[in-house]
Amino acid sequence: MLKDIFTWWNGATIGIRFTVGRRGVFIGQDENGNKYYEAKDTKDSYDGRKRRWVIFDGYAEASKVSPDWHGWLHHTFEEPPTLEPLQRQAWERDHIPNLTGTVHAWRPKGSIARGGERQKATGDYEAWRPE
Repeated sequence: MLKDIFTWWNGATIGIRFTVGRRGVFIGQDENGNKYYEAKDTKDSYDGRKRRWVIFDGYAEASKVSPDWHGWLHHTFEEPPTLEPLQRQAWERDHIPNLTGTVHAWRPKGSIARGGERQKATGDYEAWRPE
């Protein structure tokens, strides 16, 4: 309970949960567990359109929103992916959120996270020496 009051990075604060619960309508949920809502009316709108929200499942990271839901959130698509899924090409890969800063992040050879040992420099490298 205290985590919900004092943190914004773990899902949503109590304030936004209250606002979405009072003003929003549940639209759908994606494969990552994020939940999407739309305002009941344009009462608190900035541009005449209904506001849309995402409540993240776990850590709030914008790259966890897939392209189809991102388009719906930003009014690029009028219908949510639950009603009209985004057409995918055969060559497209599945959406992967940004893994930087997680245990699943890519760590090249020589990085401190992989032991810090890197290959010896080849003969084409000449160290600078002050004269």
